[in-house]
Amino acid sequence: MSRILSANRIQKYLVIAIILLFVGCGGKDQLANDSNGKNADSITVSAAISLKDAFTEIGEMYTARSGNGAKIQFNFGASGVLQQQIENGAPVDVFASAGERQMDALAAKGLLEPGSRYDLARNSLVLIVPQNSEVAVSSFADLALPTVKKIAVGNPKTVPAGQYSNEALTKMGLAERVGGKLILAENVRQVLEYVVRGEVDAGIVYSTDAKQGGAKVNVAATADENAHSPILYPIAAVKEGAHQRAAQEFIALVLSVDGQKVLAKYGFSPVKGSNSNQ
Repeated sequence: MSRILSANRIQKYLVIAIILLFVGCGGKDQLANDSNGKNADSITVSAAISLKDAFTEIGEMYTARSGNGAKIQFNFGASGVLQQQIENGAPVDVFASAGERQMDALAAKGLLEPGSRYDLARNSLVLIVPQNSEVAVSSFADLALPTVKKIAVGNPKTVPAGQYSNEALTKMGLAERVGGKLILAENVRQVLEYVVRGEVDAGIVYSTDAKQGGAKVNVAATADENAHSPILYPIAAVKEGAHQRAAQEFIALVLSVDGQKVLAKYGFSPVKGSNSNQ
């Protein structure tokens, strides 16, 4: 029995000695790593591509404030595709979606860290046309005109903007009338590109994407917010993420005054009322 206790005591001392040696060699920051041994200063954030510009700037802010060069690896894409990647086990620490449906699906499967979910911003849906378009489009109703041949929208199965577009067109009584004209895109930025290049007569995107299009596109109309589900952007830590503390720090930065200023700079609107961490 004494031999066993002695062996345990020796093992304990060895562990303490190794930790002290590690700290002495400049490994202090590494002690903040998660239990699986992976570096906590590099996290992966999967986010809706419409957040790309704002999140890239917030990511730079995160790195600057970390003091140790902490970096964020971003994976931007259609929210539905990102959701599927997480469901399939992709190593993701934070997920930010352009729609509640995708976040709800992950929550239902127990893939989100409890209490980490918040709404970070709102957006609106707009109809855009190429800057030098020869086709007259000044309203959603004009999409039914025979002169309008191609309309780009996100694929409603995987792209929240496509989901909202489908809801709006249905609410306006246009879904069946323009169904044959729709060109489905893999994400909302692809819709923007189609319009910028003049490959379609019109496209439906978020107002923030239209802003990124600059002078290359014109906003023809803005959809009534009652014509579609609220465009909310939820963010949450992924339960199986390797860096929970860093994930929470990034989420906190996004929700902070400074993070919200960056989002506003790129055209996002603040969330109305109290936030949620359901």
